[in-house]
Amino acid sequence: MSTQRIAVTGATGLIGGALTESLRADGHTVHRVTRSQAAAEQGDVLWDPDAGTIDAATLEGVDAVVHLAGEPIGDQRWSAEVKRRIRDSRERGTRLLASTLAELDAPPSALVSGSAVGYYGDRGDEVLTEDAEPGDDFMARVCVAWEQATEPAEEAGIRVVHARSGVVLAQGGPLIDKIELPFRLGVGGRVGSGRQYVPWIALADHVRALRYLLDHQSLAGPVNLTAPDPATNAELTKAIGDVLRRPTVLPIPVAAIRALYGEMGESLATVSQRVIPRRLQEAGFSFEHTLTSALRVALRKR
Repeated sequence: MSTQRIAVTGATGLIGGALTESLRADGHTVHRVTRSQAAAEQGDVLWDPDAGTIDAATLEGVDAVVHLAGEPIGDQRWSAEVKRRIRDSRERGTRLLASTLAELDAPPSALVSGSAVGYYGDRGDEVLTEDAEPGDDFMARVCVAWEQATEPAEEAGIRVVHARSGVVLAQGGPLIDKIELPFRLGVGGRVGSGRQYVPWIALADHVRALRYLLDHQSLAGPVNLTAPDPATNAELTKAIGDVLRRPTVLPIPVAAIRALYGEMGESLATVSQRVIPRRLQEAGFSFEHTLTSALRVALRKR
């Protein structure tokens, strides 16, 4: 495949950084979309989603855009202000980017725009493919607005993919950062009943999937970026214990999660989303990591 010019928002984050490194290793030119004036002077794209400004000239002629920027959802309790930032950073930033791309003289052929399995809400044991209806909780409403914000790009004829990401298992990732220490100390355990499904994906597979979406013209609309075998919380807990060789016999009451982290903790730790990556699999994408191998990479000693 010939080398391309690709713009990436959120390029300094966990996924964006790994994607940028992977693309550059294969000879592609990556323009990070950044708030840093200094970085922009080195060929990156300066933007300020809050102010509604973006350097459109540098985006002229890029082959594709991967949009991963957004306020972190698991760093702190969800106050009204934090929830506003989570929502606005996704909806307003995405609409600014999509509108700008639509107005370029030489627009990209593809926009792979981040979304999340939060789109589906809390669904118990229901098997969720990309055709499933959205949920009605806070994160579901955020994801619906996030995806709708790409409409200007779609209307301009740009191929738009909504990459509905699951829980990324990675060293330094939000889940591993929160659970690694208690599990290493032998006090980790399932949350509540442990029957809730966790739609996980290894970081390496996530990056490979994003690149697959860039390369495959037949894929557009929602695509689930999750491993094909979602684990229950109890299964994930046992796998972590097995990898670390630690006991996992102390269950964590939902009330404790709620007391420590509020609505944020309850939403991220107790909802059940049995998500299947049907469209990726039908397109021929193959996953390299099992749950155990993904955890071995994510939990290796630093």
